[in-house]
Amino acid sequence: MKTLSTTKAKINTLLLVGLFAVVSTSTIFAGERIVKHQPRSGPLLWPSEPPEDIPFEQSKELVGILFTGVHSDYRMADTWYPSWASDDNLYSPWTDGTTDGMRSSSGGPNATTGQAVMIGDDPLHLKIKALGITKGNPHPYQGRYPCGSLVYNGVWYYGTYCLGPAGSVEHDGMRWNWPVLGPIPGFRISTDFGKTWTDSPHTPAKPLFPEPAKFMGPVKIGSPKFVDFGKNMKHSPDGKAYLVGYGAEENDPKPRYANLSWISGDQIYLTRVVPSIESINDESKYEYFAGHKEKGKPIWSYNFEDIRPLLEWNNNMGCVTITYNAPLKKYLMCVTDGWPTVAKMNSYILESDKITGPWKLVTYMKTFGEQGYFLNFPSKFISEDGHTLWLCYSGNFSQGWNNIRFKAKPPGSRYGLVLQEVKLLDPKMYREYEKNKMNNSTKTLLKATKTLPAKPK
Repeated sequence: MKTLSTTKAKINTLLLVGLFAVVSTSTIFAGERIVKHQPRSGPLLWPSEPPEDIPFEQSKELVGILFTGVHSDYRMADTWYPSWASDDNLYSPWTDGTTDGMRSSSGGPNATTGQAVMIGDDPLHLKIKALGITKGNPHPYQGRYPCGSLVYNGVWYYGTYCLGPAGSVEHDGMRWNWPVLGPIPGFRISTDFGKTWTDSPHTPAKPLFPEPAKFMGPVKIGSPKFVDFGKNMKHSPDGKAYLVGYGAEENDPKPRYANLSWISGDQIYLTRVVPSIESINDESKYEYFAGHKEKGKPIWSYNFEDIRPLLEWNNNMGCVTITYNAPLKKYLMCVTDGWPTVAKMNSYILESDKITGPWKLVTYMKTFGEQGYFLNFPSKFISEDGHTLWLCYSGNFSQGWNNIRFKAKPPGSRYGLVLQEVKLLDPKMYREYEKNKMNNSTKTLLKATKTLPAKPK
């Protein structure tokens, strides 16, 4: 996007101050800092800059993402994947930092993972309360981090995944972070919203899924996240919980160091299960996406050997989440390609009418964050028309590593919990934005703001 003139920037700033609700100076809870948000530069239409070899065609229905400039400022740990429970609260894992006065760190033999509740309807005024930390030995790996988290019918299923060989590795003259992605040792379970837990029957040495073939070898269902189907999985197409993960194959045609790391990989994989205390840690209950039939109908198999990639883009994939946008009847997938693990990272958003595809590109956000990771769209904060959402992510954790410094791009990007208000643009919205961007008329700009949807429910 071309830089706006100084006059236009001032007009946009004044409009935004009147357009967006200013955060009040209400009580600030422990581990949380809220500031008044009065964006100076106006909205930002993130330019889509996909590589030439991108395998996804451009969506004709959703063609861009606009950052409004409104964002949270929660100062706490990272790794947030909120799950919308039946009690209307969000429940999320977290780690590597302090939340509500409680600290968790997921590296080493004493690795812990935290859990928290996020209370409230306004992304800028959430009461975030730590519910404790849980120890989980990663041996024979060195890290054990949060992944898939789901609260369904009052039961919290909390998954972890393994990493190795260390959080800081020197290789080829540079420092790397967790260059090997390991397996998932199943799910711990809580029936009282995180007060007490029953540990998983699996271990890092004997994980839930039959992978890897050898220690430190590649996995397919790496760092899986539950697909966000809305409050208490309201919009699941079949009552099943779906998990989306990323991985790589044993005989990689394009090998590289740290190919399958905590944030990089080659393929996206999908599995599903009827969620229950009895089934969540029983591998025989899981179905694996195994490709498509000739007419495009998806194939599902209970045999792990039949698993096939949902998507593949060698050396360009990584951490992945999916949210169902009910008003638009669209699945939104966020993918982050974070190789080489501690540099600037690229993220892109895909859309599909069906969870098994075909998937199309909404936008490719080069150097988003500039080091943004763990992207997801919490379904609770999707507006009534589906076009206004809040992007949840963390960023810029490795400031100074390998002498690389990161900027907050977009403003508000930082380590911890970030919630950015965004608009998904259809072709008409995109054309209107481009037209109004080139017009310095206050009247025209004011007219453009009326297209903004209502606040989230």
